[in-house]
Amino acid sequence: MKNAIKKGGLIFAGLLLTIIVIGQFSMSRDNTASVEVVTETVLVPGGHSVGVRMDVKGVLVVGLEEIETADGKSINPGLEAGLQIGDMILEINGTKVYNAEEVQELVNEIQGDVELEVKRKNQRLNVSLTPVISKEDNLYKLGIWVKDKTAGIGTLTYYDPVNQSFGALGHAIVDPETGSVLSVDRGQLLQAQVQSIQEGAAGTPGEIRGVFYEADSPLGGLEKNSSFGLFGNAYHPIENPLYQKPLAVGKQDQVEKGKAYILTTLDNNELERFEIEIEKIDHQSKPSDKGMVIKVTDEELLERSGGIVQGMSGSPIIQNDRIIGAVTHVFVNNPEKGYGIFIEWMLQESQS
Repeated sequence: MKNAIKKGGLIFAGLLLTIIVIGQFSMSRDNTASVEVVTETVLVPGGHSVGVRMDVKGVLVVGLEEIETADGKSINPGLEAGLQIGDMILEINGTKVYNAEEVQELVNEIQGDVELEVKRKNQRLNVSLTPVISKEDNLYKLGIWVKDKTAGIGTLTYYDPVNQSFGALGHAIVDPETGSVLSVDRGQLLQAQVQSIQEGAAGTPGEIRGVFYEADSPLGGLEKNSSFGLFGNAYHPIENPLYQKPLAVGKQDQVEKGKAYILTTLDNNELERFEIEIEKIDHQSKPSDKGMVIKVTDEELLERSGGIVQGMSGSPIIQNDRIIGAVTHVFVNNPEKGYGIFIEWMLQESQS
Protein backbone atom coordinates (compact mmCIF):
# COMPACT_ATOMS: atom_id res chain seq x y z
CA MET A 1 0.00 0.00 0.00
CA LYS A 2 1.10 3.58 -0.59
CA ASN A 3 0.47 4.36 3.04
CA ALA A 4 2.46 1.40 4.31
CA ILE A 5 4.99 2.10 7.05
CA LYS A 6 8.46 0.72 7.56
CA LYS A 7 8.69 -1.28 10.75
CA GLY A 8 11.46 -3.58 11.91
CA GLY A 9 12.96 -4.12 8.49
CA LEU A 10 9.61 -4.99 6.91
CA ILE A 11 7.09 -3.26 4.68
CA PHE A 12 3.53 -4.01 4.88
CA ALA A 13 3.64 -5.03 1.46
CA GLY A 14 -18.48 -17.80 -13.46
CA LEU A 15 -19.11 -18.17 -9.91
CA LEU A 16 -20.42 -21.66 -9.53
CA LEU A 17 -20.93 -22.44 -5.88
CA THR A 18 -18.89 -25.55 -5.28
CA ILE A 19 -19.00 -27.65 -2.13
CA ILE A 20 -16.29 -30.24 -1.76
CA VAL A 21 -17.61 -33.24 0.14
CA ILE A 22 -15.42 -35.90 1.68
CA GLY A 23 -17.27 -39.12 2.53
CA GLN A 24 -15.98 -41.48 5.18
CA PHE A 25 -17.97 -44.75 5.11
CA SER A 26 -18.51 -47.24 7.91
CA MET A 27 -20.81 -50.21 8.50
CA SER A 28 -23.10 -50.50 11.52
CA ARG A 29 -23.97 -53.79 13.22
CA ASP A 30 -27.12 -54.19 11.14
CA ASN A 31 -25.00 -53.80 7.98
CA THR A 32 -26.46 -50.42 7.06
CA ALA A 33 -23.96 -48.00 5.62
CA SER A 34 -23.38 -44.60 7.21
CA VAL A 35 -21.33 -41.73 5.90
CA GLU A 36 -19.66 -38.88 7.74
CA VAL A 37 -19.85 -35.81 5.56
CA VAL A 38 -17.25 -33.09 5.86
CA THR A 39 -17.64 -29.92 3.83
CA GLU A 40 -14.77 -27.56 3.05
CA THR A 41 -14.93 -23.82 2.65
CA VAL A 42 -14.30 -22.74 -0.93
CA LEU A 43 -13.28 -19.27 -2.12
CA VAL A 44 -12.71 -17.50 -5.40
CA PRO A 45 -9.02 -16.51 -5.32
CA GLY A 46 -8.18 -12.85 -5.76
CA GLY A 47 -5.06 -11.26 -7.20
CA HIS A 48 -6.94 -8.29 -8.61
CA SER A 49 -5.42 -4.86 -8.10
CA VAL A 50 -7.87 -2.83 -6.02
CA GLY A 51 -8.18 0.69 -4.75
CA VAL A 52 -9.16 1.45 -1.18
CA ARG A 53 -11.05 4.63 -0.41
CA MET A 54 -11.93 4.98 3.24
CA ASP A 55 -13.41 7.54 5.59
CA VAL A 56 -11.91 7.25 9.05
CA LYS A 57 -14.27 6.79 12.00
CA GLY A 58 -13.67 9.93 14.05
CA VAL A 59 -10.90 12.44 13.39
CA LEU A 60 -7.27 11.33 13.66
CA VAL A 61 -4.68 13.62 15.25
CA VAL A 62 -1.60 13.53 13.01
CA GLY A 63 0.24 16.57 14.35
CA LEU A 64 0.42 19.21 17.09
CA GLU A 65 1.29 22.85 16.44
CA GLU A 66 1.75 26.09 18.32
CA ILE A 67 -0.78 28.85 17.67
CA GLU A 68 0.34 32.47 17.70
CA THR A 69 -2.21 34.62 19.54
CA ALA A 70 -2.99 38.32 19.11
CA ASP A 71 -0.80 39.23 22.09
CA GLY A 72 2.22 37.52 20.52
CA LYS A 73 2.23 34.36 22.62
CA SER A 74 2.73 30.91 21.11
CA ILE A 75 0.43 28.32 22.68
CA ASN A 76 -0.29 24.68 21.87
CA PRO A 77 -3.65 23.92 23.53
CA GLY A 78 -3.72 20.31 22.36
CA LEU A 79 -0.29 19.50 23.74
CA GLU A 80 -0.99 21.25 27.04
CA ALA A 81 -4.22 19.27 27.42
CA GLY A 82 -2.40 16.00 26.89
CA LEU A 83 -3.49 15.11 23.34
CA GLN A 84 -1.10 12.82 21.47
CA ILE A 85 -0.40 12.05 17.84
CA GLY A 86 -2.49 9.00 16.98
CA ASP A 87 -5.45 10.01 19.18
CA MET A 88 -8.86 9.73 17.52
CA ILE A 89 -11.32 12.52 18.38
CA LEU A 90 -14.82 11.04 18.49
CA GLU A 91 -16.93 13.78 20.13
CA ILE A 92 -16.72 17.45 21.11
CA ASN A 93 -19.04 18.46 23.96
CA GLY A 94 -21.14 15.37 23.29
CA THR A 95 -21.47 15.97 19.54
CA LYS A 96 -19.94 13.32 17.26
CA VAL A 97 -17.42 14.61 14.72
CA TYR A 98 -16.48 12.88 11.49
CA ASN A 99 -14.17 15.26 9.65
CA ALA A 100 -11.80 18.17 10.07
CA GLU A 101 -14.35 20.76 8.93
CA GLU A 102 -16.81 19.70 11.63
CA VAL A 103 -14.13 20.09 14.30
CA GLN A 104 -13.30 23.62 13.22
CA GLU A 105 -16.94 24.66 12.90
CA LEU A 106 -17.93 23.25 16.29
CA VAL A 107 -14.98 24.77 18.14
CA ASN A 108 -15.75 28.20 16.68
CA GLU A 109 -19.42 27.83 17.50
CA ILE A 110 -18.65 27.02 21.14
CA GLN A 111 -15.97 29.73 21.50
CA GLY A 112 -14.83 28.44 24.88
CA ASP A 113 -13.71 25.39 26.80
CA VAL A 114 -14.41 22.06 25.09
CA GLU A 115 -14.60 18.49 26.33
CA LEU A 116 -13.22 15.95 23.87
CA GLU A 117 -13.98 12.24 23.86
CA VAL A 118 -10.83 10.61 22.52
CA LYS A 119 -9.93 7.05 21.57
CA ARG A 120 -6.28 6.21 22.30
CA LYS A 121 -5.46 2.68 21.20
CA ASN A 122 -8.03 0.62 23.12
CA GLN A 123 -8.90 3.29 25.69
CA ARG A 124 -11.52 6.03 25.68
CA LEU A 125 -10.50 9.25 27.41
CA ASN A 126 -12.08 12.61 28.20
CA VAL A 127 -9.81 15.57 27.55
CA SER A 128 -10.62 19.14 28.62
CA LEU A 129 -9.15 21.81 26.39
CA THR A 130 -9.27 25.60 26.00
CA PRO A 131 -8.95 26.73 22.37
CA VAL A 132 -7.09 29.95 21.57
CA ILE A 133 -7.77 32.60 18.94
CA SER A 134 -5.22 32.59 16.14
CA LYS A 135 -3.65 35.89 15.18
CA GLU A 136 -3.46 34.66 11.58
CA ASP A 137 -7.20 34.27 10.86
CA ASN A 138 -8.98 35.18 14.12
CA LEU A 139 -10.38 31.63 14.48
CA TYR A 140 -10.52 29.49 17.61
CA LYS A 141 -8.03 26.63 17.27
CA LEU A 142 -7.01 23.51 19.19
CA GLY A 143 -3.41 23.40 17.96
CA ILE A 144 -3.79 20.07 16.16
CA TRP A 145 -3.55 18.72 12.63
CA VAL A 146 -6.21 16.13 11.84
CA LYS A 147 -7.24 13.87 8.97
CA ASP A 148 -10.41 11.93 8.20
CA LYS A 149 -9.76 10.09 4.93
CA THR A 150 -7.24 7.72 3.42
CA ALA A 151 -6.74 5.93 0.10
CA GLY A 152 -4.29 3.55 -1.54
CA ILE A 153 -3.63 0.54 -3.76
CA GLY A 154 -3.59 -3.11 -2.68
CA THR A 155 -4.59 -6.62 -3.79
CA LEU A 156 -7.78 -8.61 -3.31
CA THR A 157 -7.20 -11.92 -1.50
CA TYR A 158 -10.51 -13.75 -1.89
CA TYR A 159 -14.22 -13.53 -2.64
CA ASP A 160 -16.61 -15.83 -0.79
CA PRO A 161 -19.47 -16.84 -3.15
CA VAL A 162 -21.60 -18.13 -0.28
CA ASN A 163 -22.01 -14.86 1.62
CA GLN A 164 -20.63 -12.39 -0.99
CA SER A 165 -17.90 -11.22 1.39
CA PHE A 166 -14.28 -10.41 0.51
CA GLY A 167 -10.90 -10.07 2.17
CA ALA A 168 -7.89 -8.05 1.03
CA LEU A 169 -4.40 -6.87 2.01
CA GLY A 170 -3.71 -9.37 4.82
CA HIS A 171 -2.73 -6.52 7.15
CA ALA A 172 -4.23 -3.29 8.41
CA ILE A 173 -4.38 0.06 6.69
CA VAL A 174 -2.42 2.29 9.05
CA ASP A 175 -1.81 5.99 9.13
CA PRO A 176 1.75 6.52 7.84
CA GLU A 177 2.38 9.41 10.22
CA THR A 178 1.14 7.82 13.44
CA GLY A 179 1.20 4.06 12.81
CA SER A 180 -2.38 3.85 14.12
CA VAL A 181 -4.80 1.28 12.68
CA LEU A 182 -7.58 3.32 11.10
CA SER A 183 -11.19 2.49 12.01
CA VAL A 184 -13.61 2.36 9.07
CA ASP A 185 -16.55 4.73 9.08
CA ARG A 186 -17.45 4.49 5.42
CA GLY A 187 -15.42 3.16 2.53
CA GLN A 188 -15.38 1.29 -0.73
CA LEU A 189 -13.25 -1.20 -2.61
CA LEU A 190 -12.68 0.03 -6.16
CA GLN A 191 -11.21 -1.43 -9.31
CA ALA A 192 -7.68 -0.17 -9.88
CA GLN A 193 -5.49 0.00 -12.95
CA VAL A 194 -1.74 -0.51 -12.54
CA GLN A 195 0.17 2.25 -14.32
CA SER A 196 3.76 1.32 -13.48
CA ILE A 197 5.96 -0.59 -11.05
CA GLN A 198 8.90 0.86 -9.17
CA GLU A 199 11.27 -2.08 -8.87
CA GLY A 200 12.37 -3.09 -5.40
CA ALA A 201 16.02 -3.36 -4.35
CA ALA A 202 17.87 -4.05 -1.11
CA GLY A 203 17.06 -1.23 1.30
CA THR A 204 14.50 0.34 -1.05
CA PRO A 205 11.09 -1.31 -1.26
CA GLY A 206 9.40 -1.18 -4.62
CA GLU A 207 5.88 -0.01 -5.26
CA ILE A 208 2.92 -0.64 -7.54
CA ARG A 209 1.60 2.67 -8.84
CA GLY A 210 -1.96 2.72 -10.03
CA VAL A 211 -5.16 4.70 -10.39
CA PHE A 212 -8.74 4.04 -9.38
CA TYR A 213 -11.29 3.77 -12.14
CA GLU A 214 -15.02 3.14 -12.46
CA ALA A 215 -15.50 4.87 -9.12
CA ASP A 216 -19.22 4.98 -9.85
CA SER A 217 -19.23 1.15 -9.97
CA PRO A 218 -17.30 0.01 -6.86
CA LEU A 219 -16.56 -3.65 -6.12
CA GLY A 220 -17.92 -3.53 -2.58
CA GLY A 221 -18.36 -1.73 0.71
CA LEU A 222 -15.77 -1.79 3.48
CA GLU A 223 -16.82 -3.00 6.90
CA LYS A 224 -13.62 -3.69 8.85
CA ASN A 225 -9.95 -2.72 8.88
CA SER A 226 -7.90 -4.96 11.16
CA SER A 227 -4.38 -6.23 11.71
CA PHE A 228 -5.23 -9.25 9.54
CA GLY A 229 -6.81 -7.57 6.57
CA LEU A 230 -9.53 -5.41 5.12
CA PHE A 231 -13.00 -6.96 4.93
CA GLY A 232 -16.40 -6.13 3.49
CA ASN A 233 -19.25 -7.20 1.24
CA ALA A 234 -19.15 -7.28 -2.55
CA TYR A 235 -21.89 -5.54 -4.54
CA HIS A 236 -21.76 -8.23 -7.24
CA PRO A 237 -19.94 -11.54 -7.85
CA ILE A 238 -16.18 -11.31 -8.45
CA GLU A 239 -14.61 -13.69 -10.95
CA ASN A 240 -11.03 -14.88 -11.46
CA PRO A 241 -10.09 -15.52 -15.11
CA LEU A 242 -7.44 -18.07 -14.10
CA TYR A 243 -9.81 -20.27 -12.07
CA GLN A 244 -13.24 -21.20 -13.36
CA LYS A 245 -14.28 -22.69 -10.03
CA PRO A 246 -13.59 -21.67 -6.43
CA LEU A 247 -10.73 -23.35 -4.58
CA ALA A 248 -10.79 -25.10 -1.21
CA VAL A 249 -9.23 -23.41 1.79
CA GLY A 250 -5.99 -24.93 3.05
CA LYS A 251 -5.49 -24.93 6.81
CA GLN A 252 -2.01 -24.33 8.20
CA ASP A 253 -1.46 -28.04 8.88
CA GLN A 254 -1.92 -28.60 5.13
CA VAL A 255 0.75 -26.07 4.19
CA GLU A 256 4.06 -27.55 3.08
CA LYS A 257 7.52 -26.20 2.46
CA GLY A 258 8.27 -26.00 -1.22
CA LYS A 259 6.65 -24.74 -4.38
CA ALA A 260 3.55 -22.56 -4.31
CA TYR A 261 2.12 -19.68 -6.34
CA ILE A 262 0.92 -16.13 -5.82
CA LEU A 263 -1.67 -14.33 -7.91
CA THR A 264 -1.16 -10.64 -8.54
CA THR A 265 -1.63 -7.89 -11.14
CA LEU A 266 1.35 -6.08 -12.67
CA ASP A 267 1.86 -3.33 -15.22
CA ASN A 268 0.14 -5.15 -18.08
CA ASN A 269 -2.97 -4.94 -15.88
CA GLU A 270 -3.67 -8.67 -16.26
CA LEU A 271 -4.04 -11.03 -13.31
CA GLU A 272 -1.09 -13.46 -13.43
CA ARG A 273 0.28 -16.45 -11.53
CA PHE A 274 3.91 -16.54 -10.37
CA GLU A 275 5.93 -19.28 -8.68
CA ILE A 276 7.29 -18.87 -5.16
CA GLU A 277 8.95 -21.08 -2.57
CA ILE A 278 7.63 -21.46 0.98
CA GLU A 279 10.84 -21.56 3.01
CA LYS A 280 9.54 -21.55 6.56
CA ILE A 281 6.23 -22.34 8.28
CA ASP A 282 5.42 -21.05 11.75
CA HIS A 283 2.54 -23.16 13.06
CA GLN A 284 0.47 -20.83 15.21
CA SER A 285 -2.14 -21.21 17.93
CA LYS A 286 -3.23 -17.57 17.68
CA PRO A 287 -3.48 -15.16 14.73
CA SER A 288 -0.41 -13.46 13.31
CA ASP A 289 0.30 -11.89 9.93
CA LYS A 290 3.69 -13.64 9.74
CA GLY A 291 2.91 -17.34 9.39
CA MET A 292 5.13 -18.15 6.43
CA VAL A 293 8.40 -16.97 4.96
CA ILE A 294 8.14 -16.96 1.17
CA LYS A 295 10.68 -16.39 -1.59
CA VAL A 296 9.95 -15.34 -5.15
CA THR A 297 11.54 -17.83 -7.56
CA ASP A 298 9.72 -16.83 -10.75
CA GLU A 299 12.28 -15.22 -13.05
CA GLU A 300 9.67 -13.12 -14.85
CA LEU A 301 8.37 -11.60 -11.62
CA LEU A 302 11.92 -10.92 -10.43
CA GLU A 303 12.73 -9.20 -13.71
CA ARG A 304 9.60 -7.07 -13.72
CA SER A 305 9.37 -6.03 -10.07
CA GLY A 306 12.51 -7.23 -8.28
CA GLY A 307 10.33 -9.46 -6.09
CA ILE A 308 7.61 -8.41 -3.66
CA VAL A 309 6.65 -4.73 -3.76
CA GLN A 310 4.19 -2.50 -1.94
CA GLY A 311 0.75 -2.95 -3.43
CA MET A 312 1.12 -6.74 -3.62
CA SER A 313 -0.13 -7.07 -0.04
CA GLY A 314 -3.09 -9.42 -0.13
CA SER A 315 -1.92 -11.44 -3.15
CA PRO A 316 -3.32 -14.93 -2.49
CA ILE A 317 -0.90 -17.82 -1.95
CA ILE A 318 -1.99 -21.07 -3.59
CA GLN A 319 -0.51 -24.51 -3.00
CA ASN A 320 -1.86 -27.88 -4.14
CA ASP A 321 -4.92 -26.14 -5.58
CA ARG A 322 -5.84 -24.65 -2.20
CA ILE A 323 -5.84 -21.06 -0.99
CA ILE A 324 -3.50 -21.17 1.98
CA GLY A 325 -2.73 -17.53 2.69
CA ALA A 326 -1.80 -14.08 1.44
CA VAL A 327 1.34 -11.97 1.05
CA THR A 328 1.67 -9.39 3.85
CA HIS A 329 5.21 -7.97 4.07
CA VAL A 330 8.40 -7.67 2.08
CA PHE A 331 11.87 -7.90 3.62
CA VAL A 332 13.30 -4.42 3.10
CA ASN A 333 16.85 -5.69 2.62
CA ASN A 334 15.82 -8.60 0.40
CA PRO A 335 12.74 -7.91 -1.77
CA GLU A 336 12.80 -11.48 -3.07
CA LYS A 337 11.49 -12.57 0.33
CA GLY A 338 8.52 -11.71 2.50
CA TYR A 339 5.93 -12.94 4.95
CA GLY A 340 2.53 -14.48 4.40
CA ILE A 341 -0.51 -14.84 6.65
CA PHE A 342 -2.50 -18.08 6.89
CA ILE A 343 -5.89 -17.71 5.18
CA GLU A 344 -7.65 -19.20 8.21
CA TRP A 345 -6.73 -16.14 10.29
CA MET A 346 -8.21 -13.81 7.68
CA LEU A 347 -11.44 -15.83 7.56
CA GLN A 348 -11.64 -15.92 11.34
CA GLU A 349 -11.14 -12.17 11.53
CA SER A 350 -13.79 -11.51 8.89
CA GLN A 351 -16.37 -13.32 11.01
CA SER A 352 -15.51 -11.77 14.37
